[in-house]
Parts: sequence; C-alpha cells; structure tokens
Amino acid sequence: MIEINNLKKSFDGLEVLKGINITIEDGEIYGLVGKSGSGKSTLLRCLNGLESYSSGSIKINGIELNSLDKKELKILRKDVSMIFQHFPLLGRKTVYDNIGFPMKCWKYDKKIIDNRIKELAEIVGITDKLNQKPTTLSGGQKQRVSIARALSMNPKILLSDEATSALDPTTTADILQLLREINKKLGITIIVVTHQMEVIREVCQKVSLLENGHIVTSGKVDDIFLNGSKELNRFLGNEEIFRSSNGVNLRIMLLENDDSKQIISKIARDLDVDFSILGGKVDKYRDKHLGSLLINFHKKDIYKVKEYLTNKHIVWHSLE
Repeated sequence: MIEINNLKKSFDGLEVLKGINITIEDGEIYGLVGKSGSGKSTLLRCLNGLESYSSGSIKINGIELNSLDKKELKILRKDVSMIFQHFPLLGRKTVYDNIGFPMKCWKYDKKIIDNRIKELAEIVGITDKLNQKPTTLSGGQKQRVSIARALSMNPKILLSDEATSALDPTTTADILQLLREINKKLGITIIVVTHQMEVIREVCQKVSLLENGHIVTSGKVDDIFLNGSKELNRFLGNEEIFRSSNGVNLRIMLLENDDSKQIISKIARDLDVDFSILGGKVDKYRDKHLGSLLINFHKKDIYKVKEYLTNKHIVWHSLE
C-alpha cells in the first residue's frame, strides 16, 4: 500500500505540491492526471525517491521514504520501477541486453538473467526482437522493451510517466492493454501519470486530478465522470460545448444495465413535454461504457423534468 499524507514540495521557494493526500491499494491501477505544471510528474519522482519532499509523508508498505539513506533508497528502487515517454534504451545494445541491464548491474547469475529476459519478452510480445537493436524497432516495440526492462527486477510498483504520449492512437491502445494484462497477471500496482484523459478511462480504476499542486477531485474513474465536477469539466474543456440560449440545458447520464437508455422516450411519453437534443457521446471506462445526452427543455417544464429524473434515480447535471 502507498500512503501519501499532506505532502508538500518546493523548488527555490516555489511550492509545487501543496498538501497531497492519496492512498493507493496493492494491485490497483491509479491515475494522476492534470495539465502541464500541475505537479503530477514531481509527485511521481517523489514516489521513487528521485526527489525528496519538503514536508508530509510517503509510506510504501509502511516505510517512510524520507527516512531512507542512499543505500536503502537503492534497494527500494528494486521494488519501484519506472517507464518513460521517450523509452531511454541503450542504442548499441540488443533488446536482450537492454532488458537484462538492471539485473546485470545487480550482478544476477547469468542463467537467472537469461530465463527472466525470455520470460519478459514473451509477456510483452517481443520474443522475435531479442537480437535486434532499438534503432530497428517501432515506437510501440521500443516501449515494450522499456516495460520489460522495468519489470526485470520483479518490482511491486510500476510508475508510468506519460508512457503513451509519443505513440499513435492504435499503438497507445495496445500498450494500455498490455499494462492491464501485466497488472492482472503479475498483480503489480501501476501508477499512471498522464495529461490524456482517454488513458485514464481505458486503464485506471481510480484517479486524482491535480491542478496547481492541489488534488481538486479524486475517486473511482467512472464515479468521477458520472458526478461531472466543475474541475473535471474545466480540465476536459466541457465548458466549450454547444448550449442553447433559450430554455434550460441538462446533461443526462446514460448507464449500462439500467433503464436510463430509455429515459428520453419515457420523459416525452410520461410528461408530455417537448425538448431538443443538442448532442451526445459514449465513452469507455475500462470494461464499462458511460453515455450522456445534452438536452434543452422549455423553462416552464424544467421543474417537473428534474423531479421526474430524480425520482427515477437518473443522474443529471444542469449546465446553466
């Protein structure tokens, strides 16, 4: 378990982390999302000991990071590994040697290194690339090598710092699916730092949204989107969506496995009201789908529409 309590971090008197509180359970895929400068990458570097922190606490399995000396931090980093946006591989080494490099530095037995490299190459899908150099690989293949290398020391925690930002959408989807498979197969805790909300929706179970060094909202991913906070809307740019200046605009959420999908026809039939559908979308959240419709109602009908939706336990948000 990772416990972060009232964490603060400053650079030259400028506070970049301002009282961060997060608990991450073993085996979770947890997202840290925010715009550039929000503090998410600094927080990640504090988690693996690359940055110290000014005050507060980070405990990994009960061990306070700021209490560790250099030797103890080195040992800790065996359990906390990291993958990066630009896959820093050794260009003159083969894929085989790149994956085995951390184990070689720790002077593992050659047979153990060989077995582990072949095991990881199969997990990440690059068994046919072991004798190639990184320059011959695609971006997605390079990131698979980076992931295999990050897993070589059997870490308990994998930190992903914008690991898909340099990849095309199809390759991004493949890498995200790989991270989910690794999480399921190895039970490893994964912390994903990104500015891409689609990454959060695809792989993360929980998320914290950072803004100017603060956590402005956090919780289960589908709940965060369902509740539609102002902070999330500001990050997504939902304030830019089309609205009608006449009447009242409501966003109605459409969930799986309930009757919300039929709610529009039911409103028309049960309340005998007119309305205009301004837009709609469906997003995927791991294995779930969540849809929403933007609807404009006449002002004279809005009270009974809201009352009807509430009584039917339909989630809705006013956009006024």
